Amino acid sequence: MIGSNIPKVTLVGAGPGGSDLITLRGFKVLQEASIILYDALISEELLNEIDKSIPKVYVGKRCSEHSYTQDDINRLIVEKAYNYGHVVRLKGGDPFVFGRASEEIEYVESFGIPVTVVPGVTSAISVPSSQGIPVTRRGISSSFWVMTATKKDGSFSDDLQLAAQSSATMVILMGVRKFSQIALEVSKYRTTLTPFAVIQNGTLQNETCITGMLHSYTDVLNDLDKTKPGIIVIGDVVAEHPSFFEEEVQRVLNSNL
Repeated sequence: MIGSNIPKVTLVGAGPGGSDLITLRGFKVLQEASIILYDALISEELLNEIDKSIPKVYVGKRCSEHSYTQDDINRLIVEKAYNYGHVVRLKGGDPFVFGRASEEIEYVESFGIPVTVVPGVTSAISVPSSQGIPVTRRGISSSFWVMTATKKDGSFSDDLQLAAQSSATMVILMGVRKFSQIALEVSKYRTTLTPFAVIQNGTLQNETCITGMLHSYTDVLNDLDKTKPGIIVIGDVVAEHPSFFEEEVQRVLNSNL
């Protein structure tokens, strides 16, 4: 063990992307870390604000590009805790929203190492908000459903179908690559006039937002960058986006040319 540091682990949510959207508590914990293990999608600007003397190890997973398996990450957390002392596991968004935090906590605690969690701002709500899209609004949507597009085996989550049959706002994470299939699936249960938005690089300077209606989802496919993560929002609340109607009118006009 380096020095006399007692092993401990803190899981910190980094927020949706922007370096200034981490919580104050989260940032303070980063400055107190002995070593940081960080995920993909963590802002370089945020990492650059942390003391350069603190080691930072990338353990991210992006689509098929995995530098470490989850089992590798679990073992690494424990190893670094014994070697360094205070390990900060920095995760995008909130650690408990599709972040596999529970698996890491269970593994680390099985070694008798204490774990604390600092919540983060989840991208599921904050990214739509950054585009002026509320996930709820009185008289339009009284609830929202957050889900991933597919299960581990690649098939659609049952929740996708159940949410599509409800009147709730649908917020779909990790679904850009399957946007066409999602639009077709939701169209089985909702009117094809239902608005959607696809937001990529949320809360960053290069953030993009494409809106439309389910009946014309093919019109936006060429504008999507399937190599980038994104959030899909489906529901009438998308019409609150400042340029929704203007973009829809332009699409209609262009389709008649």
